Amino acid sequence: MSIIQTIRDKAAWIMIILIGISLLGFLVQDAFVGKTGRGLFGGNNTTVGEVNGKKIEIADYNQKIKQMEDQYQNMGYPMNDMMRQSVRENAWSQIISENNIAEEVDKLGLSVTAKELDDMLFGPDAPEEFKKQFTNEQGIYDVNAAKSAIAQLRKQKTTMADNFNNVYLPALVNNRLHEKFVSLLANTAYAPKWMLEKLNSDNNSLASVSFVHVPYISVPDSSVKISDEEIGAYVNKHTEEFKQEESRGIAYVVFDAAPSAADSAALRNNLELLKKEFATTPDAEVPAFLAKNGSQLNYSDLYISKTALQVPNKDSIMALPKGGVIGPYLDGGNLNVAKKLDERVQPDSVKARHILIGTADREGRPLMDDSLAHKKIDSIKLAIDHGASFDSMVVKFSDDQGSKAKGGVYDFFPYGRMSKEFNDFCFSGKTGERKIVKTEFGYHLIEILDQKNFNPAYKIAYLSKTISPSQETDEKASGLANQFASESRNAKSFEDNLKKRNYNKLLVQDIKPNDMIIPAIGSSRQLVKWVYEVNRGDVSEVFSVDSKYVVATVTEINKEGIASPAKARPMVEYIIRNQKKAELIKKKIGTANTLEAIASATAQQVQKADSISFAAPSFPNAGPEGKVGGYAFNAAAKGKVSAPIAGNGGVYSVRPENIYAKSNTGDGVEQLRAQFTQTQRQAAGRGALEAALKKASSIKDNRSKIY
Repeated sequence: MSIIQTIRDKAAWIMIILIGISLLGFLVQDAFVGKTGRGLFGGNNTTVGEVNGKKIEIADYNQKIKQMEDQYQNMGYPMNDMMRQSVRENAWSQIISENNIAEEVDKLGLSVTAKELDDMLFGPDAPEEFKKQFTNEQGIYDVNAAKSAIAQLRKQKTTMADNFNNVYLPALVNNRLHEKFVSLLANTAYAPKWMLEKLNSDNNSLASVSFVHVPYISVPDSSVKISDEEIGAYVNKHTEEFKQEESRGIAYVVFDAAPSAADSAALRNNLELLKKEFATTPDAEVPAFLAKNGSQLNYSDLYISKTALQVPNKDSIMALPKGGVIGPYLDGGNLNVAKKLDERVQPDSVKARHILIGTADREGRPLMDDSLAHKKIDSIKLAIDHGASFDSMVVKFSDDQGSKAKGGVYDFFPYGRMSKEFNDFCFSGKTGERKIVKTEFGYHLIEILDQKNFNPAYKIAYLSKTISPSQETDEKASGLANQFASESRNAKSFEDNLKKRNYNKLLVQDIKPNDMIIPAIGSSRQLVKWVYEVNRGDVSEVFSVDSKYVVATVTEINKEGIASPAKARPMVEYIIRNQKKAELIKKKIGTANTLEAIASATAQQVQKADSISFAAPSFPNAGPEGKVGGYAFNAAAKGKVSAPIAGNGGVYSVRPENIYAKSNTGDGVEQLRAQFTQTQRQAAGRGALEAALKKASSIKDNRSKIY
């Protein structure tokens, strides 16, 4: 139910526009306060960057991050450092996109009227969660109930009301404006008839050719040398292809401090001793026992169904008698001892209805004196027991606005979704039972309407401890790392000591200024910050990352702009090598002007291809070759041998024999028009639009200096 469900079911807030608005309802939790603003920035700087001259405030950026973190957590994703880095980048991209779109929308004068917003909320295309929340027993979206609930919400001075008015509604409006803008752009797609006719004719054209193919691999790589100057010249001619973001690279050594076999054995022995005490601990004292002994898994006073129980040794745990224990056994990086406290048969879902007399709202503020609320719910139960309508009592008295429009009904919710007391009655009681239950929100009169899918369920307690390195293990790794760092204060001594001690050197490239995680190393924002504070060749002190110690040296510094020859070489070298090989092959062909003479000069064979397609020219034993295909479809070249053509996979000499059309021409001009228009409209979609606007905008990103 809306005010007593657990946090995960109180509906996640939307991630506004561009990464997709998720309309998961407006009855949500706390205000958005930046999780990431925990004193990580200092001084009077209040901005994280600029987009087209507009300053982006730290508070707004933090709010966006918090909003997304809540969304992901409510969807069940763990908020670890990897996810946080993704969230930060998504939030930044979203802010850029929102600002760019807002500028274009303002230029066009697009708007969303009050009437249009009203239709968005209550019309046929209302948000799906609104429809679910306010669908009546007849399966019809109750517009009046939705309007009434929203009107009441807007009058409230609560976090929920503030979120709805200042976050949800603006997001809804922004999304509609974005849709309008994208729609306008997509509807500009146009293809003239002459172009479509030409395209249709070309797509149905085939050619037959004779050719000689001299592959580049026939020339040894060793015969061609490529200098940095040649790489640089190529890059300068193709600057758009070699634009790069700021990044740095490091070489590093790892000193492993992971738990040893002796550490694991020591923990196992410790748990074997605790296992005996655990077995004899009364059920009521189990939570205190687990807390006292530092269990990594907190006690859960819930019954887990057979189908939902997904743990190691599941079958052995279920087979235990009440009070039985098993373990220690390995569960990920932990050793566990499990104790079965109880077992019962229960449904996997329940349909129930209730009336709530609230004593406190979701933020803990008092609504009614406890004794008065108790008397009121007693009177309501008495009236219903003597024939009063449950439905009418819900409408007249219930304080749960989330279920009021549906007669107080919650339709088949799973175990664990509701507050504990509410949950316990619904899943331990029987269909038709009615009872007053007290929760943190007040007094509920609950009636169980139906129960489905009964299965065994188990209450299990876990004594769980992480297998951690001992002090001895940790100090050994730390000592080796500190010794190496102290003896390796520059790049040369770093390399010399690697060889001297036969340590393994590892490399990482493309570390960005805002990264929180370094591939293969792990989460270490401090190491990333160090990398950007020093010069090439500097060697770090020891960094502790997860269960290892790291010593690093900066090996490359790549500034934002055009890639250096060294950075571009892996992408460019093969291109220039093939260009040089092409020249060597052309020299070998010399003055030969027949296919037979060319084949003889290059030790190749004359080949034939009968069905080269204009739309996708591909040659046997060679692959796609657009440039070569262009000559094959030159009607004026029929019967003439081409000059040597440098293609993707080698040098070609081609003699077109015939050009003809397919017997089945396939789609006509109108079908082609529809395909072309659809492709153009898709190209004008959100992703391409955002990328184009971002490319054209002026962006200053100062986040790495703040976080």
